[in-house]
Amino acid sequence: MRPRKPAIRTCIGCGTSEDKREVVRFVRMPDGTVEVDPTGKANGRGAYVHTSLECFETAIRKRKITSALRTHVNEDDIGRLRAEFERVLEQRGTFDHEDGDA
Repeated sequence: MRPRKPAIRTCIGCGTSEDKREVVRFVRMPDGTVEVDPTGKANGRGAYVHTSLECFETAIRKRKITSALRTHVNEDDIGRLRAEFERVLEQRGTFDHEDGDA
């Protein structure tokens, strides 16, 4: 039996490809809301971002998350998504505090 090929996903922030386990998935739920999907298995249209705030900020600033998920993301949603994204990074142990607070 041949070994499985790794699932490769492209980060919408920087455009580079990475193993699915190394990125965070954002999903447009069937009701139209956007959520962070830490499991990577929720139903809905998905988009992937590296586990760095720089890629997340690029995806937001250039509206790539809006186009990838084919929905509008307003300012309130962006704040909520940023908090959820940071929480997922902390759970994975990949969150770096940029301002030096640890």
